[in-house]
Amino acid sequence: MSVDFEVWPEAIELGRLFAAQGYELSLVGGPVRDMLLHRRSHDLDFCTSARPEQFEPILRHWGRDGFWDMGRKFGTLGAMRRREDGTEVQAEITTYRSDTYDSDSRKPEVDYGDSLDGDLSRRDFTVNAMALRVPELEFVDPFGGAADLAKGLLRTPVDPYQSFEDDPLRMMRAVRFVAQLGFRIEAGTAEAISDMAERIGIVSAERVRDELVKLMRSDRPREGVEALVDSGLADIVLPEVPALRLEIDEHHRHKDVFEHSLEVLDRAVKLETGPDGPVPAPDTVLRLAALLHDIGKPRTRRYEPGGKVSFHHHDAVGAKMTRKRLKALHFDRHTIDDVSELVNMHLRFHGYVDEPWTDSAVRRYVKDSGHLYERLNRLTRADATTQNKRKAMQFSAAMDEMEQRVRELKEREDFEAIRPDVNGNEIIEILGIKPGPLVGKAYKHMLEYRLDNGPVEHETAVAELHRWFGEQLSR
Repeated sequence: MSVDFEVWPEAIELGRLFAAQGYELSLVGGPVRDMLLHRRSHDLDFCTSARPEQFEPILRHWGRDGFWDMGRKFGTLGAMRRREDGTEVQAEITTYRSDTYDSDSRKPEVDYGDSLDGDLSRRDFTVNAMALRVPELEFVDPFGGAADLAKGLLRTPVDPYQSFEDDPLRMMRAVRFVAQLGFRIEAGTAEAISDMAERIGIVSAERVRDELVKLMRSDRPREGVEALVDSGLADIVLPEVPALRLEIDEHHRHKDVFEHSLEVLDRAVKLETGPDGPVPAPDTVLRLAALLHDIGKPRTRRYEPGGKVSFHHHDAVGAKMTRKRLKALHFDRHTIDDVSELVNMHLRFHGYVDEPWTDSAVRRYVKDSGHLYERLNRLTRADATTQNKRKAMQFSAAMDEMEQRVRELKEREDFEAIRPDVNGNEIIEILGIKPGPLVGKAYKHMLEYRLDNGPVEHETAVAELHRWFGEQLSR
């Protein structure tokens, strides 16, 4: 089968270079899939009949702007070149493979194969098991990937149980593709994932985390999370999320927390900004916080007199649970801190609706949220999912008012660097005391005074410091 659409000139050039040496070369996987979807990519994956030591000189010649061989033991070498317009094209080339797997590990014993069809049979899904021979542009599709692509269907090229036995991470890739491509998982493949979900436990936390991040940063994170939960994989890798599916009692005394969390995720995505805005899309921290903000509810649920249901302190409990889970998934420290703090603060604004804050409280909100201020406001807005239009309008108006007050206060004060009007050295000098815990207490009091009163004259701040110190001496 031949193809009529535009193909990367760099791919054709490489194909001619390999053919001149008597080697086969084919574009494979994602680039072919994306080409059929009319999506362009600057990262090209190839497979070849040549061994790494045979094609290395060809690739080095082609990739005049960069070369790497970290995957040499797996038969993979890579190179890069820059176009005249400054864009980069990266190519990774792998020798035909016919891998065997140890049942206790997803790391294959690499065996070189001898055919393109054999190499394609070891791919994760049929939509990634298509190839385009270059330079002749022959389309190769032994497992019906093009038909599955047209149907939006994810299916393994071989028996799914064998495929997931060989590499359990493919199960995570399936739910990630649901989120990225909007595909559905074929029934037999979905059944195999559900039956084998526990096998994901042999995959490293870093690999699972990377797939989860790609899912969350996709165009359809909600669909990906639903697939993750429905498959049973979430029970292993993110159990706090399926635990949100609290049973709904006959009197509907509380919302379905799982569905609410998905709605908050949807709404948070819509509140992200363009690249020049304060929360550029896709924002991993905001999206994770939206998904996890209520995970403390199952542990804090209480049935109160009168049939009401409460979740007291679920924000603080949820923040601790979030930190523990993200650590287990080996997220970086900054992501762990930021997501956990957003979960911890997601209820902070709610009292403003009934009684607008003083300037002092507004300053504290901005100070406490710090660099998370814009994300926190978006999480708070996304969390207001009430169907009561009057309450929704009141909440939105209150958020608008608070944000306007912050803008006005920022015109008068440097919120990014709120400090006491006297620093630690001045406290020591003014009070005539030695460095120690008392200086720390004084500094903390003066910071609270600054937050309560805004910037004041130096003499006023000194007077307040003396007043506070006198109280300490009289105790």
